[in-house]
Amino acid sequence: MPTTPMNRFPRQVTMSRRSLLLTGVSLLGSYVALSSLPSWAIPQADSPQLAPFMRLSALLVNHRLNPAVGARMLEVAAREHADLDTLMRQLLAIAEQKQARRVEDFFADIPAGAQQTLAYWIIFAWYTGCSSPKRNATVFTYEEALTYQTTLDVVAIPSYGISGPNLWRQATVPLADMPRF
Repeated sequence: MPTTPMNRFPRQVTMSRRSLLLTGVSLLGSYVALSSLPSWAIPQADSPQLAPFMRLSALLVNHRLNPAVGARMLEVAAREHADLDTLMRQLLAIAEQKQARRVEDFFADIPAGAQQTLAYWIIFAWYTGCSSPKRNATVFTYEEALTYQTTLDVVAIPSYGISGPNLWRQATVPLADMPRF
């Protein structure tokens, strides 16, 4: 068979509107399904202590707090404070008695001792992202730590990636307005 312009290419690829639409819908569906995978992969803390811990944390620290970080903090707090449930109930009772909406409303009424130690620990943990200033401290978070949030726009997360998430070769821009929490 002689080669002619018509049979030089055995088959011409054609795509109908229907197959294009089905391909687009399947790609979009795959993206939606895969983008939610990390939330499925992270085990949710079913601890009954998490809700009171987050409520107490919200009263002691006047910022938006990440519940996943709170769950990690709760695990360490339960190990370090054997009577954590009792202490949290007592602190929440003091806050409810004072009808507290923020830490300044009830912190002066927390008695010295285990309750005040727990309150200080919770505040320290949310701001620093770790359990103590010692070398053997448990780190809960770096990026979600509240002291990091004030410099989030100018401090790069340590990394060796040149084209990675930090882009260390990127010039830092001058500060505009400071973030409000």
